[in-house]
Amino acid sequence: MGTRRIVAGNDENGKAVIQFDSEAANVRNPTSTIESTLLWVTDSAPANNAGNEDAADQAIGIPPPSNGSIFRIVEFGPEGGAATTDEQEYLASVGAEQHEGARHPGMHKTNSIDYAIIMSGEIDMLVDEDEVHVKAGDVVVQRGNNHAWANRGSEPCRIAFILIDADPV
Repeated sequence: MGTRRIVAGNDENGKAVIQFDSEAANVRNPTSTIESTLLWVTDSAPANNAGNEDAADQAIGIPPPSNGSIFRIVEFGPEGGAATTDEQEYLASVGAEQHEGARHPGMHKTNSIDYAIIMSGEIDMLVDEDEVHVKAGDVVVQRGNNHAWANRGSEPCRIAFILIDADPV
């Protein structure tokens, strides 16, 4: 999908500098229909803005670190009429809480507050008993609830996610 990532910070003298300006490199394809690009991770609150390390240069699951946050872009490809179990297996392997008998293989929750910005395309957000169709320009706030993303259309959908650690519901 290709995402230009620009990270600004401070040099050793406190002068503002551009630390990174390139295509985001931490791109994973955890399932046949999902591509995830990790943009940044923090592991404390308040966040530590010192240093020049690339906080996205790591392997990390779905939920943010304790007291931390994650910023990523996920592209959901069309499901082709039926969701696959590879999504369920992926979510189980990366720390997302799942419930047996869920209405969609991607149904999960994390102990976080999630801000989602639909960047392009359209997708359905499913919760336990409801669903809503969202499209580019819409925003979603999820508060530690069960949810799944179902792309029932024919075009990919790109969503920017910011997940911030939260107390369990």
